[in-house]
Amino acid sequence: MIPQSSPKASYLAHQAEIDSAIKRVLESGWYILGRESELFEQEFAAYIQVGHAIGVANGTDALELALRACGVGPGDLVFTVSHTAVATVAAIESTGATPVVVDIDPVSYTIDPACLANALANPPAGQPKAVIPVHLYGQPADMPSIMELARRYGLFVVEDCAQSHGATLNGRKTGAWGNIASFSFYPTKNLGALGDGGIVATNDPALAERVRLLRQYGWKQRYVSVIPGGNSRLDELQAAVLRVKLRYLDAENECRRTLARTYDTLLADARVSLPRVRPGAAHVFHQYTVCLPQRDLLGAYLKKAEIGTLVHYPVPVHLQLAYQNRLPLVAPLPVTERIAREVLSLPMYPQLTDDQARQIGEEIVRFQNDGAVGA
Repeated sequence: MIPQSSPKASYLAHQAEIDSAIKRVLESGWYILGRESELFEQEFAAYIQVGHAIGVANGTDALELALRACGVGPGDLVFTVSHTAVATVAAIESTGATPVVVDIDPVSYTIDPACLANALANPPAGQPKAVIPVHLYGQPADMPSIMELARRYGLFVVEDCAQSHGATLNGRKTGAWGNIASFSFYPTKNLGALGDGGIVATNDPALAERVRLLRQYGWKQRYVSVIPGGNSRLDELQAAVLRVKLRYLDAENECRRTLARTYDTLLADARVSLPRVRPGAAHVFHQYTVCLPQRDLLGAYLKKAEIGTLVHYPVPVHLQLAYQNRLPLVAPLPVTERIAREVLSLPMYPQLTDDQARQIGEEIVRFQNDGAVGA
């Protein structure tokens, strides 16, 4: 069986170093907010070239705390997309703010600046406060256009980088464009822990200090809260593991790009829409996601061939039972709704071999040649 993703393979690739890092933590006897967390925060901030990084418990918390640090709360509007993990919208609602979802670009699958501009010019009731561009599948969103709109309307830009560790646009890494950014270290991510983990990154020292307070009860000193806060801390074991894996992130992202080029070549004549990289971007292919009307048929066919696939994401957030008729829509979302019916993520992880990628490509071509997909 070829899995769609493989956290186990990622662990095995660095097993000796990871095991050594875990042993170091266990022997230290310090398991929360210690030296490993401090060093990882410094190393991650240096990697994406921002001034501050604050480790938290998971990616959803990272996004919520980033929003709270910007003062987002009840009565505020936060603009984002519906073609995303539901965590993006859940984090907004956790602050008491109202998510406003807009349509995506049909090529990049990231937020369409023209649709965002329309929503900002005709907002629902509330105070526009922030925009969350989601760098989906490892593809940077159109940050120059988004930053210009944010400046025009006085919005905070909170980047959702859960799938874009190491991606760049015009030479600048995702997470270094907006006011503040959130990252997830869920095990399947390009930079994945052995459990949950997240981080908030920013160049703004005031925002960084507020996130530090929010992640641990508002403490400046132990047991004394200066603001209301919660408990969202990246533990030492995960920080130690992530320090190891961060050293290999660029090389593993290059492996993903190589695999994407292999898929591109194998599927060049296939009747599927392939991922297209935004000009000036270095895509990191968290997912290699194709698009075709017969998505479900192809997924079932590949499953019979013992090839795993996933759909990211099958139901737009605004159409899910928990959110139907609750999220304000400034305009219809035709691209979002079509893409959700047609996307399929093929196996993609650095340890996938070239031979396996070729097998996958050949199966897709065979599927089409067998007549399952019409011309």
